[in-house]
Amino acid sequence: MLSEGSKLYSILKYKCPKCHKGDLFTYKGWSYTKFGQMPEDCPCCHQRYEPEPGFYYGAMYVSYGITTAMVITILVALNVLLPEVTMFWFLGSLSVALLLFYPFIFRMARAIWFNFFVHYNKDVAASTHC
Repeated sequence: MLSEGSKLYSILKYKCPKCHKGDLFTYKGWSYTKFGQMPEDCPCCHQRYEPEPGFYYGAMYVSYGITTAMVITILVALNVLLPEVTMFWFLGSLSVALLLFYPFIFRMARAIWFNFFVHYNKDVAASTHC
């Protein structure tokens, strides 16, 4: 389903968008202190992970979209599960979900944003042995 040459592969696996071999983040687990650490460049193809200062400010727009989708999902789920949705239930479940999924939202937004600007190069991927 996810072929190595697709953008979806790079985004969901947090791989370098140019070669799809190097990891975008140094720490693979769910740590609330290390989730945002990125190497300076790809260990396989040497693509810079921060092409210019402030590059990832645009990822905030992607993060906003992901968060909006989560808010709508939580609101619909509460309307289906509860007879009456109170502000307490909505804000409580939203707060818990955002705290739990913050590392996921952060990483996904950066991966999507980076994939907007850097494209897969099969020649580079073939020449790297990582």
